[in-house]
Amino acid sequence: MSPFVPETWPFSIEALPDASYLVGGSVRDQLLQRRSDYLDLDLVLPHHAIETASALAQQYGAGFVVLDEARQIARVVFGQMTVDFAQQQGDRIEDDLQRRDFTVNAIAFHPHSKTVIDPLGGQADLDAKTLRMVSYQNLADDPLRLMRAYRQAAQLGFTLESDTQAAIRQLAPKLQQISMERVRSELDALLSSSAGSAWLSSIWRNRLLAFCLPQFDCKSIELIGAIDDAIAQLQTAYPADAKRLNGWRQPAPPGCYRSWIKAAKLSCLLSSDVDSAAQELAQLKYSRAEAKIVLKLIQAAPAIEQLRSGSMDRAGQFFLFKRVGDAFLSVALLALAQGVELSVLKPMIDRFLDPEDAIAHAQPLLSGKLLMRQLAIAPGPQIGKLLAAVEQAQAEGKISTQADAIAWIKQHNHGIEIQNPKI
Repeated sequence: MSPFVPETWPFSIEALPDASYLVGGSVRDQLLQRRSDYLDLDLVLPHHAIETASALAQQYGAGFVVLDEARQIARVVFGQMTVDFAQQQGDRIEDDLQRRDFTVNAIAFHPHSKTVIDPLGGQADLDAKTLRMVSYQNLADDPLRLMRAYRQAAQLGFTLESDTQAAIRQLAPKLQQISMERVRSELDALLSSSAGSAWLSSIWRNRLLAFCLPQFDCKSIELIGAIDDAIAQLQTAYPADAKRLNGWRQPAPPGCYRSWIKAAKLSCLLSSDVDSAAQELAQLKYSRAEAKIVLKLIQAAPAIEQLRSGSMDRAGQFFLFKRVGDAFLSVALLALAQGVELSVLKPMIDRFLDPEDAIAHAQPLLSGKLLMRQLAIAPGPQIGKLLAAVEQAQAEGKISTQADAIAWIKQHNHGIEIQNPKI
């Protein structure tokens, strides 16, 4: 399918009013020859946008949802295409385009005549690889566009035009008016690519995120740049496994950016104090699961500092793996970025990549219930102390099975009799 070949669309354009136009990112990307297997189209209709979308969805058995009834915006979901239908703002398509964020996004395509409408010189800016605001007021009306400018510049490999940069600097305080979820989404997009890292310095200088990330400074930017270098190191050393850096323990919802890379970079923007970092993550509306991962990375700082001095002993590795779990890949990135040698980390990475490794993926040998049943003792603080002692012995490699653990307790706790073991 192609945005500029309506014959390939999963519906007939004869159902659209003649004065309907394709606008936005799909037009821009088609002119840049950026291809995608799944298309997101934005159509502007002169009238009855929701009714037209509903009728098309019913005719073709597609999904349908009203996104904004007041502004007359609805979405129709086909197998390989999502189409948003919106009511035109103003009497002419040129009026609608004048309300958009950047000139490269203010180009329209008329599917009936297959012509391009470009009243603001967007194609020239595409050729120059420049992101230019349509107007200062348009950015002021929707301050999220300040962050979106950096995200789109990173995604497209464009520069920001000087007047646009000046407007962003002046309007930066207005970003506080935007919901934190929307701000977070733009930040996540930037943290999820090396191209985004290059724009963090400008975001910091213009103080766009000072209201929610007070610890974000030039050191944060340097560390994030070092993480990008660390990613390259791991891709070279582990070409088959480095793709796991882009994974996550659970599939991310559509539009979310979740990866071990992003978690590592995000931790660099937060306070080094865990309680303060937790408040910052809550303010940015991160989920509990994601916040928990990032806080683990902050708590791993002492272990990373230890690794900078050389290799970690078996027990130290055991407890580090236990604390960080799946997030060890993020810890490895942070460690490399902070100067830990790959030769020091490699044995630990190898352990982590081996699902059968008894240190990286250790399982508890005993439980409190099992201890109480085997030792015929009542619940109490002694249970916790015994379990901690067993775990320490396991970490040091002294025991590796339940039977070993019971025998070890019997040997080191002579006053306890084990009755009818059921291991």
